[in-house]
Amino acid sequence: MNALISVSDKTGILEFAQALHALGIKLLSTGGTAKLLADAGLPVTEVADHTGFPEMLDGRVKTLHPKVHGGLLARRDLPEHMAALKAHDIATIDLLVVNLYPFEATVAKPGCSLEDAIENIDIGGPAMVRSAAKNWKDVGVLTDASQYAGVLAELKADGKLTDTTKFALSVAAFNRISQYDGAISDYLSSIQPDGSHSQFPAQTNGRFIKLQDLRYGENSHQEAALYRDLYPAPGSLVMSRQLQGKELSYNNIADADAAWECVKSFNEPACVIVKHANPCGVAVGSDALEAYSKAFKTDPTSAFGGIIALNCPLDERAAREISKQFVEVLMAPSFTPEALEVFKSKVNVRILQIDLPPGGDTPWKQGRNAMDIKRVGSGLLMQTADNHELALADLKVVSKLQPTPAQLQDLLFAWKVAKYVKSNAIVFCKDGMTMGVGAGQMSRLDSARIASIKAGHAHLSLTGTAVASDAFFPFRDGLDVVVDAGASSVIQPGGSMRDQEVIDAADERGVVMVLSGVRHFRH
Repeated sequence: MNALISVSDKTGILEFAQALHALGIKLLSTGGTAKLLADAGLPVTEVADHTGFPEMLDGRVKTLHPKVHGGLLARRDLPEHMAALKAHDIATIDLLVVNLYPFEATVAKPGCSLEDAIENIDIGGPAMVRSAAKNWKDVGVLTDASQYAGVLAELKADGKLTDTTKFALSVAAFNRISQYDGAISDYLSSIQPDGSHSQFPAQTNGRFIKLQDLRYGENSHQEAALYRDLYPAPGSLVMSRQLQGKELSYNNIADADAAWECVKSFNEPACVIVKHANPCGVAVGSDALEAYSKAFKTDPTSAFGGIIALNCPLDERAAREISKQFVEVLMAPSFTPEALEVFKSKVNVRILQIDLPPGGDTPWKQGRNAMDIKRVGSGLLMQTADNHELALADLKVVSKLQPTPAQLQDLLFAWKVAKYVKSNAIVFCKDGMTMGVGAGQMSRLDSARIASIKAGHAHLSLTGTAVASDAFFPFRDGLDVVVDAGASSVIQPGGSMRDQEVIDAADERGVVMVLSGVRHFRH
């Protein structure tokens, strides 16, 4: 048996090659990989010696040769193929170990030039991988170090790879080539005539990996599956670990994502309760128990059967309180053993542990998408994600009445929550908790009225609350509704032709109004 090894990422390759040699497998290799193996004392044949043709063009041409591709592509079950190999003195290659030039890592570096990108486009590697993967019944092809252990175990046990393993390796190989080509296409398609890069390339190539099939989709007659990005952001829902409970449904996942995206935006201990993709209760507190207790008060009726997310450890005290209600999914960055014990008897509760993102200067490090994508007909709508964070210094006070420090904090809290509420969004808040949420209405007036009604059902007073509106008030009537309900301060983007009319109304009603300068439509 012959193995050809040519890798850019040499993680684990020496140990793997040593194990292959111990099994009596002959080693072929190229360039730096061959030197690494030879320096370790392994008998290895350079590909140039194998083909009788030297590497040339700075290594651009070394494996593009019939003795390589003939050895990979020849079908062992066809006598004419084997006769051709014999006639041309070509040995079969039974195992191919290749990972590709680091194109993705190269273009991810700040300041990467087009020349650097082009030089890191692998030609010979993908060609060999495709040849081996096409001839999967006769050749095992490895494209990732994570495959080494399983292949070795099978070779040691049976002396060969099963067809099932070789086919799985072939599929993984073709997937890797697709991913690689997609990354090249995305990068080159983004280059503009002046040399700059567009965020929206001329062609976009989605690269997603299936995590699981789902029982059904949004409705029981629909089929569904969950996929993740090829390189998922740390701290995102798809990186969660399910500790107990039933299988997640399509709607569970959609709602859990809405809850997690909202709760991880807070720095202090926070709890978010979501129902049908909308927060129905959000609060901050000194710990998980206080945050949950405050969030639950907003709308106990909607919280029934909801999704609960915390951005702080869940301990036994909070777990016992949460366990009193029916919850579909419970998420937190960590759980004490005592907290998990509380839910052991509630075997259907889905418990997810998700690490908080590390934080940093990019959406990826913050656990956020850089782009939002929505399917429309036979096309896609793409936009940069709404990752805007409002700071105290960004606020513009436009009313005669100036906000107190407490009002400013309530306004910022309300604004943060409104970002995650479906438009038209109206959110009443006070003392670090939501007091009433109106979501997804065609009229902003109706959202305001619904928020007020919900607060009444929860026996919460809206007197002295701060209100956030995700978009401007087009007329003063929306402001009048929230002030009539008890609001004493309002935050809105501004930007309407009737801004002055609304500001004058705020002064007439004796309330604070601040402008954010940005809106947060969420459809």
